Amino acid sequence: DFALNHFIDLSFYQSILETKASEHSARMIAMQNASKNALDLVSDLTLEYNQKRQESITNELLEIVSAQAALE
Repeated sequence: DFALNHFIDLSFYQSILETKASEHSARMIAMQNASKNALDLVSDLTLEYNQKRQESITNELLEIVSAQAALE
């Protein structure tokens, strides 16, 4: 009778530990995904910022060249 109760207790305890481990694993994966998504977003925004900056510089150069051509 003691062995059966002990087995049931250990089985229940193992179930609790597996549940906690599963929850911990799910949280870790969620945080890894969130971190990856944040890095991807920063990369995308950096690329967009650099493209806009390059466009602005190109427009300024075109204005300078156009003004120079108009003066000639």
